[in-house]
Amino acid sequence: MEQKKIDRINELARKQKSVGLTENEKKEQYALRREYIDSFKRSLIGQLENTYILRPDGTKEKVHRKDQDTAK
Repeated sequence: MEQKKIDRINELARKQKSVGLTENEKKEQYALRREYIDSFKRSLIGQLENTYILRPDGTKEKVHRKDQDTAK
């Protein structure tokens, strides 16, 4: 996510605490927060997809999502 958008999220949060937001600003804040959360999730999933567990016997096991494990 662009730094400009993160700065806007912070600006809206400060304004919300001090004087409140208009309906349009609330909608903008929601959309920006949703975009930020989605971006964070994609980044975390990408990182976890490249994560392995090193077992005591020296073997490596790829980390899997829980919902994938139950499908086995």
